[in-house]
Amino acid sequence: MLKPRLIEEKMLILLRQGKISKWFSGIGQEAISVGVTMAMQKDEYILPMHRNLGVFTTREIPLYRLFSQWQGKANGFTKGRDRSFHFGTQDYKIVGMISHLGPQLGVADGIALASKLKSLNQVTAVFTGEGGTSEGDFHEALNVASVWQLPVMFCVENNGYGLSTPTREQYNCEHIADRGLGYGMESHIIDGNNAIDVYTKVSQIADSVRENPRPVLLEFKTFRMRGHEEASGTKYVPQDLMDAWAKKDPIENFQAFLRDTNVLSEREEVAIKEAIVHEINEHLQMAFDEETILPIESVELNDVYKPFDYQDFEINSKVEEVRLIDAISQSLRQSMEQHEDLVIMGQDIAEYGGVFKITDGFVEQFGNERVRNTPICESAIVEAGMGLSIAGMKAVVEMQFADFVSSGFNPIVNYLAKSHYRWNQHADVVVRMPCGAGVAAGPFHSQTNEAWFTKTPGLKVIYPAFPYDAKGLLATAINDPNPILFFEHKALYRSIRQEVPVDYYTLPFGKASVLREGESVTIISYGAAVHWALETLEKNPDIQADLIDLRSLQPLDTETIYNSVRKTGRVIILQEDSLFGGIASDISAQIMENCFEDLDAPVKRVASMETPIPFINQLEEQYLAKGRFENALRELLAY
Repeated sequence: MLKPRLIEEKMLILLRQGKISKWFSGIGQEAISVGVTMAMQKDEYILPMHRNLGVFTTREIPLYRLFSQWQGKANGFTKGRDRSFHFGTQDYKIVGMISHLGPQLGVADGIALASKLKSLNQVTAVFTGEGGTSEGDFHEALNVASVWQLPVMFCVENNGYGLSTPTREQYNCEHIADRGLGYGMESHIIDGNNAIDVYTKVSQIADSVRENPRPVLLEFKTFRMRGHEEASGTKYVPQDLMDAWAKKDPIENFQAFLRDTNVLSEREEVAIKEAIVHEINEHLQMAFDEETILPIESVELNDVYKPFDYQDFEINSKVEEVRLIDAISQSLRQSMEQHEDLVIMGQDIAEYGGVFKITDGFVEQFGNERVRNTPICESAIVEAGMGLSIAGMKAVVEMQFADFVSSGFNPIVNYLAKSHYRWNQHADVVVRMPCGAGVAAGPFHSQTNEAWFTKTPGLKVIYPAFPYDAKGLLATAINDPNPILFFEHKALYRSIRQEVPVDYYTLPFGKASVLREGESVTIISYGAAVHWALETLEKNPDIQADLIDLRSLQPLDTETIYNSVRKTGRVIILQEDSLFGGIASDISAQIMENCFEDLDAPVKRVASMETPIPFINQLEEQYLAKGRFENALRELLAY
């Protein structure tokens, strides 16, 4: 406990000197971080917060690496890309937080699920503050952990204030531990300033959870003696409250106890402090002496995604005609056979087989452990997928409808997408996205929301239009260790048929498919809109067009696009999504920047109306770009 305290005191001096940028103090809460970590085994994961320096020091991370992290040096854990405690390290089984706080609770669920599936008899500990318990992720994570009986210790440091907001304005119950009853979960209240209480009680609970896997909610009563971060101060805290908690300082009280019981002499105490101060100064100098990071563009770009060596599986000559939905189901089933560590999760996907019956029969073959029905909690399930990846497994998460991904948006764009870039932790998660209009499903079941994700560095976005492509690309998506949004158009599920190889095969990302070749115009599209373009060309055999099915939106096959545009001199981009901010706009801009001198006409975009997607057929038909494409194509050719 003394080491993190002395480090903090030094950091506060460096902060005032401008040698570090920010500091979140855990002074007064060391007994929790240290006691919980000492109760854990070295190979068990801990997910700390920014006030848990004692976790890092108790796991014996070299101090110079921590100092380098806080100074944005290369010997830190994020290569200068993230600050303070926003990092993790597999070497010490620590998983870093993000500023949104809540997502790490669901990630702990995923790590614990992996432990349970592998019968490791391990417990996972995850920290949050009392303010974080108001987030939806907290409730989702505890609910999932309880339903699945996952070995997680949810450690809530109740330190009185969420920044400046006191607990009476955060929740309306006497104790956070009382909430355990609502989740069917065991809970305990522990004096977070009593080192012996923390260590002994958490040790007993951890041993029990290893033997009998289940989640436990632990509320540690403590107090934050400094500001949320140093700039915010503590003026909002009554002085008598500060004085009362100062008397409960965990280090001073434990020191007094050790002296009174003749365990610690004054000479030993001085020696301990001198050794720690020497270590701090020595390692600080190492961090100060380290060169500053030089920005190299290629290094930054190359670290956004985990390198993936695509493996081409030979396509068997035996084929059968199947629907798009059958091809997806086959690919998912064969991938489950290929990867014994693959878990699929989603609402109603087990015995029911999913609302579209894609996983029908999977439970009989793979069992409920790997084919998991989930509560209605998209955030927690995406986060659990991330946790499985951290623990060395693979996850496929089914959104019942792509529209519902908005409820899991934060962990996708802020956790999965950024983890490899931030601290070299890949997110081996595929999110399946049944999407699209044309089925009279209305504003909440019909969106094609791919542009939400093509905008986000770190995500790959795949959108096949044919059974052959869907089967091969989904297999590749599951092999790829990066987070992938895999869009499946519902209107194509049972309407499109194609001969598809029976056996397992893969197709590479970033390779568009040229469906038609011609000299007059380049048509670029993806998803259901590809079929609208095909229908238009069938009706107008006089139009000689290159028809490009992108298949992969991120990465994007710009080479095929540019080569076609340079040949035809005219290009029209057709998408089902509404126009503004859609991927057609970016492709148009790229063509203008790279092929301007080859163009004989302005790039034309055709998209759906700037409204939500209506329900009734005649309104939906008016909304969709399909009815406007032919005229737009003719106008372009006549330019």
